[in-house]
Amino acid sequence: MMMARSLSVLAALALSATAQGFELTSQDIQAGKMMPMAQEYMGFGCEGGNLSPQLAWREAPPGTRSFAVTVYDPDAPTGSGWWHWLAYDIPADARELARNAGDTDTDIAPAGMLQHRNDYGATGFGGACPPVGDKAHRYQFKVYALDVESLEVDPQSSAALVGYMIHAHQIGVAVLEALYKR
Repeated sequence: MMMARSLSVLAALALSATAQGFELTSQDIQAGKMMPMAQEYMGFGCEGGNLSPQLAWREAPPGTRSFAVTVYDPDAPTGSGWWHWLAYDIPADARELARNAGDTDTDIAPAGMLQHRNDYGATGFGGACPPVGDKAHRYQFKVYALDVESLEVDPQSSAALVGYMIHAHQIGVAVLEALYKR
């Protein structure tokens, strides 16, 4: 029992050590700051640009075979948060997603990148749209370094299952948390 606990602590430390230096940045959003209206959803009473922000990462852990990017609002009044974006099978040599790469009607995303259905029910990026007058919501932009080239998830599966598969294969994660309120 003690040996198993020691091994899991060592595994957690190893994951942490390999992820040191793995960093997510953006030209469009800043950690702890309000996002511009360009990242607000267009619909559900929101009138923003619905543009996924430019995202860049560096120093991926050794053994990275692909990346996944998610955007999640843990403050959404649903009891389970809100998935705004799930992109995966991003090639291991990619280090950036250009502004608006979350628009599935463009060819901006890296070749091979797949996008899943968000909680708006659409595939691709769905911007911020917190209730009017609610506190500022946190939008967690995360890039995951994965140990597989492809997640091989069914396009009809839930966002939660995609999240599960991402976590099952992550070898590192970098986070940028921005805010938004209306």
